[in-house]
Amino acid sequence: MAGHDHSDVKTLVILNDPAYGTERCYNGLRLAHALAKRAGEEVRIFLLADAVLCAIAGQQTPNGYYNLERMLRAALRHGAQVGTCGTCMDPRAIREEQLIEGTRRSTLEELTDWTLWADKIISF
Repeated sequence: MAGHDHSDVKTLVILNDPAYGTERCYNGLRLAHALAKRAGEEVRIFLLADAVLCAIAGQQTPNGYYNLERMLRAALRHGAQVGTCGTCMDPRAIREEQLIEGTRRSTLEELTDWTLWADKIISF
């Protein structure tokens, strides 16, 4: 990836909770975005279990309420990569074409690779 060298700090943020109903995904994405904006930081976000709902495009939230789609798009704009657990998507009837552009269906194998890649792992 252009602009990244071996001195970058590599952080993996893993989200597990439902998109809405708790604030764990909200806070995890706040941190992931704040890290992605910093120089020398490389961020990857992996969505597991009900957190895969964060990556569905077309979310509409009331005025004044946080919107996880917008938050994910902001992290993506700052170079974050986003993977969604395919095994978690299937029972929730989420298809890859429903996902926010820039996010993609992923696998436990890729999560394993990202875990080995990361200097820091933060789980919400």
